Amino acid sequence: MSEITLTIVKVLFLALLWLFIASIVSVIRSDLFGKAVPNRAGQQLNEPAAPARRTRRQRGRPRRVAITNGSQSGQSADLVGETGENAVVMIGRGSDCALILDDDYVSTRHARVVLGEAGPYIEDLGSTNGTYVNGQRITAPTSLTLADTVRIGKTLIKLET
Repeated sequence: MSEITLTIVKVLFLALLWLFIASIVSVIRSDLFGKAVPNRAGQQLNEPAAPARRTRRQRGRPRRVAITNGSQSGQSADLVGETGENAVVMIGRGSDCALILDDDYVSTRHARVVLGEAGPYIEDLGSTNGTYVNGQRITAPTSLTLADTVRIGKTLIKLET
């Protein structure tokens, strides 16, 4: 093999090695700090839209989101605020979430449950491992009932009255 061919092979190998190291650093960084969640066209992620008017609480309407199966079974977060207004429950590993899950398969800001005018719905916030409702992965906001089971990582979540 000529000397120039050997030099080209060495340089290509070195470039591949640096590309591999850069991809490892990127994966570790996203694991430690989480992915940035884009804010779509001014949409607020933490606050629901203000209700048009106050309505009386309906019977059987969900009031909280509770962990039913997992390492933190029994923990819950309220879906209705102190003054009766609708609220958003952020679910993830981040400290800004209302329902903090200690699960390696959960993103920093994984999903959110919103109690809207038409009822509660869940929205995946671009998580790596996805959000599942009754065993089906969701890709768009999906309405929830009291009978639905939500799986985020290894944790099962249900709505409660």
